Amino acid sequence: MDSDFTDKLAKKRQKVDELFDFEGMKIGRGTYGHVYRAKRRAGDDPKEYALKLIEGTGISMSACREIALLRELKHPNVITLQKVYLSHSDRKVWLLFDYAEHDLWHIIKFHRAIKGGKKPQVQVPKSMVKSLLYQILDGIHYLHANWVLHRDLKPANILVMGEGAERGRIKIADMGFARLFNAPLKPLAELDPVVVTFWYRAPELLLGAKHYTKAIDIWAIGCIFAELLTFEPIFHCRQEDMEASTPYHHDQLDRIFGVMGYPHGN
Repeated sequence: MDSDFTDKLAKKRQKVDELFDFEGMKIGRGTYGHVYRAKRRAGDDPKEYALKLIEGTGISMSACREIALLRELKHPNVITLQKVYLSHSDRKVWLLFDYAEHDLWHIIKFHRAIKGGKKPQVQVPKSMVKSLLYQILDGIHYLHANWVLHRDLKPANILVMGEGAERGRIKIADMGFARLFNAPLKPLAELDPVVVTFWYRAPELLLGAKHYTKAIDIWAIGCIFAELLTFEPIFHCRQEDMEASTPYHHDQLDRIFGVMGYPHGN
């Protein structure tokens, strides 16, 4: 490629550090990246954004998959990808999203503290829980209708918009583990042996099923619903397996069977 053309292109390319203020504003971590709260440096745009820095250097297969899916998905209850920024100097990839002030994990944690008597009592209207659940189901129905499995549904990945036109709107986020499931070249379990965060992992995943369906997302939503009602993980198990290379976990299955009963044939 002509070096002059490359230089001109590099000068025209917008750089994240020049466009946004986000230093020291880290707000979380996704499946494959770190998330920062950001504001535009120039102009009169008062809006806040979320900038996700993809982990590693260059564009990995997981980053390509996430970007490709997000560019196609458009639904009020699924996070919208605004723009992708490529930084050639340090080979970084940045994704720009609308900023959500809350997520269900922080909301549940707040009410758990209240339940524990550490803060004044605040009643959560049943209509609010119903609205949250309806929006999560509406978003996941859209994903499933378009042959997308999320595979990492948990309270931390369910965002809730704050002040503004979309106040109270649910946004399903973090598509790092999402996959198309209409015609996989291999069983999904062979491509990604461990999916779905521990307490929200369906029994078929814990038992090492090679083939699974959208039921694993619905199971996770059921776990989230129970947590919204009680402010405690329904299948809480003390031992974590963040680094485990196998989805099986004896204690987690025991906890599920303890709550739901043992499976039996019809």
